[in-house]
Amino acid sequence: MTINRRNFSAALVVGAAASLISTRGVAGTPGSGKARNIVLVHGLFADGSCWSEVISRLQAAGFNATAVQNPLTTLPDAVASAQRVLERQDGPTVLVGHSFSGMIVTEAGTHPGVSALVYVAARAPDAGEDYTALARTYPTPPASAGIVFDGDEGRLTEEAFLRDFAGDLPKAKARVLYAVQEPFQKALLAGRTTRAAWRTKPSFYAVSTEDRTINPDLQRFMAKRMGAKTIEVKASHLSLISHPDEITQLIIKAAG
Repeated sequence: MTINRRNFSAALVVGAAASLISTRGVAGTPGSGKARNIVLVHGLFADGSCWSEVISRLQAAGFNATAVQNPLTTLPDAVASAQRVLERQDGPTVLVGHSFSGMIVTEAGTHPGVSALVYVAARAPDAGEDYTALARTYPTPPASAGIVFDGDEGRLTEEAFLRDFAGDLPKAKARVLYAVQEPFQKALLAGRTTRAAWRTKPSFYAVSTEDRTINPDLQRFMAKRMGAKTIEVKASHLSLISHPDEITQLIIKAAG
């Protein structure tokens, strides 16, 4: 039998390319392997250390976990800070956001290295959506009344922080968190996402049923709209601190 060498060589090239795609996925996207990298983003009234309880558990499980220090200045600044951390990861990555940083996850989550998204009592807007207008369709959560501004810099009062933000934490622990809260710039609240990563990426959501910062029914609406695999945690807005085991397990599930 005579073999056409040109056709045979071409077949080898096509076969090799098909094999590469099947094992690594489309160029520039994560393959089918499990994610070993977890990037976590904090929201308002906090800093990256709020993820400490979750990070220690992820590390014990063998994951590479990194907390983004969100500048809380403008949405583009915040997204850029997350993207810089995503660029440093060496493989498929789960992007996790708490509270306001759901905006960041929704925008930055389109990064090709992100394999799944996790929202923890977090905002989850659609592309271009006015989140403030959406939130107004639900009863206003008590914490909103506790936001005070010094010029353009906003923060929570101690009373609101202890009662409405960290209500299920020991008071001594909550007071420490209050002392290190990072103020945010008013311009941050005006930002709108231009993309919605949850429309194309597997998504997971942890609803805080006792939340006094983001209405729990609003959380349920956003989770259902994105088709997220959802858990409900009987927790304040800070479920990542009061219930780190449940939040860690959800992240591990998202990692595959």
